[in-house]
Amino acid sequence: MSDKPASPDTKRSWFAQLKAGLSRTSNSLTENIAGVLTKRKLDEETLDELEEVLIKSDLGVGMADRIREAVSKGRYDKGLTADDVRHVLATEVARVLEPVAQPLELEKDAKPHVILVVGVNGTGKTTTIGKLAHQFEREGKSVMLAAADTFRAAAIDQLKVWGGRVGAEVVAKDVGADPAGVAYEALERAKREGTDVLLIDTAGRLQNKGDLMAELAKIVRVLKKIDETAPHSVMLVLDATTGQNAISQVQTFQEIAGVTNLVVTKLDGTARGGILVAIAERFGLPINAIGIGEGIEDFEPFDAHDFARAIAGAGRENDAAA
Repeated sequence: MSDKPASPDTKRSWFAQLKAGLSRTSNSLTENIAGVLTKRKLDEETLDELEEVLIKSDLGVGMADRIREAVSKGRYDKGLTADDVRHVLATEVARVLEPVAQPLELEKDAKPHVILVVGVNGTGKTTTIGKLAHQFEREGKSVMLAAADTFRAAAIDQLKVWGGRVGAEVVAKDVGADPAGVAYEALERAKREGTDVLLIDTAGRLQNKGDLMAELAKIVRVLKKIDETAPHSVMLVLDATTGQNAISQVQTFQEIAGVTNLVVTKLDGTARGGILVAIAERFGLPINAIGIGEGIEDFEPFDAHDFARAIAGAGRENDAAA
């Protein structure tokens, strides 16, 4: 995905969409913060309650501690408004997210650049692949999709639909076929055709963790028979609505597949968008993109400052110049 800057109008419309998508998260935070700040002075009890609100919003203990410290400095004898906390929240969240907000960089010498897409079933893996393919195609890159989640007919069919929508070739076999065989055939074909990007969909049945680990290990093993540097990216797709469970998913897929990149979806369907902050702070993995809708365009490179302002319910600074 290119990090080429978007036009001001595009950026503004995306920020408005992002702010609307995160409204459940920001409204919940704002209402709970306002409920705490009913006292004229800031005391330890108020700070404890504020910290509890932030932790319950899935922002993580570390972030809650830092915000508590920031708002308490020199304010014990002064009133504290929700706007004050919102400003501190946006600043601290942006500070954590800045290092991980990175575009997905394609290896210049890899043709194709192989992206192994992993995640629990239902997180929006296949839809994310479709949206990524659309972005790559829009940048003039050729894309191939591999349906290596051969456990579910719906996953294969859905990937074929996305391939048709974005004009990407899809390598697929029948339900029950060997996933590694699909991946191997796709990489062979992509090499032969000079394809720029190969996106490989995979199963996500965590209840069979041992089987899944063996399956993904085999996929990686056969890819390396053709290209020892593949896969070049292992992208984990996370569903924000799962809250704290998303953290255990990162841990599990790190162990299973050696995750290198993250995409977070369904931020518009939850009041738990703060989990993205906790994940960034804990794992430090690059977050390439976020999804806030089902549409093919509802997917953008991750911007730390836009996300921080949106989650805090704040406006975009210098909007005309952004």
